[in-house]
Amino acid sequence: MPQTLLEWHAAALRLFGERVRAVGASQWDAATPCTEWTVRDLVNHVTGEQLWIPPLVTDGRTVADVGDELSGDLLGDDPQAAWERAAAAGHAAFAAPGALDRTITLSYGPTRGSAYCSELTADCVVHTWDLSRAIGADDRLPADLVEFSIKEVMPYADGLAASGMYAQPLEVPAGADAQTRLLALLGRKG
Repeated sequence: MPQTLLEWHAAALRLFGERVRAVGASQWDAATPCTEWTVRDLVNHVTGEQLWIPPLVTDGRTVADVGDELSGDLLGDDPQAAWERAAAAGHAAFAAPGALDRTITLSYGPTRGSAYCSELTADCVVHTWDLSRAIGADDRLPADLVEFSIKEVMPYADGLAASGMYAQPLEVPAGADAQTRLLALLGRKG
């Protein structure tokens, strides 16, 4: 079980990477639970999230400074290699001395590097479920990563739907397991 935030981040990246490597050549245009996205769009999104980390955390740039540098197709002809490079760069930026203690400027304001890392870790976990569903892979997430993600998402879950990036939270059935609760918080039915 991971013990530090960096270990949690690495575990989430490994999990998502396993699913990226499992995408078949004919599956890149398949639909995902993220209704606006294909498999390629979803992997592009999570890859892009990792590519944002170095300019924001390492270089101290703002979202406005980066502008549209990381817009569009980030996967090129080899999505799996693009993911691996982005994941390595993102993790290395968070692992740099002092990175988790820095204040960085995100679209919603100043944030500690540790909070940004936690947010991206939980997002990667949930998108692993999305990708698993889309490609027909095992969609059971590791219990420890689910619990980490619930703790991360719970404080701001009610406001996520208002951002327009998430569906409304779903009602959680009595006795639901942790994965079902996490998915429901984010408007997904497991």
